Amino acid sequence: MDWFKSKNTRGDDASVVDMTERKARAKFAPLAQIEGYWNALRGNRPMPLRSEIDPRGLKGALEYCFVLERIAPGLARMRVAGSHLGDLMGMEVRGMPISSFLNTDARQKFGEMLEEVFETPATAVVTLEAETSFGRPSMSARMILMPVRSDLGDTSRILGGFMADGPIGRVPRRFKVVKIELQRIAAKDMPPRITPDRLPADVFRAAEQIPKAVVKSVQKDSVKNSAEEDREFEQALPGVPYLRVVK
Repeated sequence: MDWFKSKNTRGDDASVVDMTERKARAKFAPLAQIEGYWNALRGNRPMPLRSEIDPRGLKGALEYCFVLERIAPGLARMRVAGSHLGDLMGMEVRGMPISSFLNTDARQKFGEMLEEVFETPATAVVTLEAETSFGRPSMSARMILMPVRSDLGDTSRILGGFMADGPIGRVPRRFKVVKIELQRIAAKDMPPRITPDRLPADVFRAAEQIPKAVVKSVQKDSVKNSAEEDREFEQALPGVPYLRVVK
């Protein structure tokens, strides 16, 4: 099955309206809100910074939101996840790979798509259908994935949304991929790559003299800031508060 499709932004005939897509967008309106927020936040840049994402700007769609962290080629785990994702699995999903929601046949292609989003970079819309069995009725679902840059400049996060339509039934629910639409971020929007031949040699000599302890301190602060941003996001998520032991 050819899952990967290039999103046609122009169309062969501007007068033709895809009613199926219009109905799907209405059904999955919270995802359109997440996508609109990402676009508004980035402006004329390729993508926004992770530190710029404010959960207050996603009010009304937070239960469908998630933030992914790239941990290996084709693999990303959920640092933050809305309550809808937990409902689909019947458990807390933070820390789990996003591929946990997919059947085994779909995971390799999905991983390839994740690499496209991180590396190209690109945005993706994934159309899914739930696997059915006794107590697990049919459900259609849609996922959106949009890259986010860290304060260090690397593309290691994804802001996304995942929404299933229909009764959940017995959990956990897993999905098969029906279609993947990738939209590459235009090259004109990308910042120029910095290479040694584009900067004076003294810049690199100065960089080599920076103590390793300073570099490690910066990296440590970045990890700390990322964790603080995640906690801020989690506190804004609707749902049952975390349990704690009391005496």
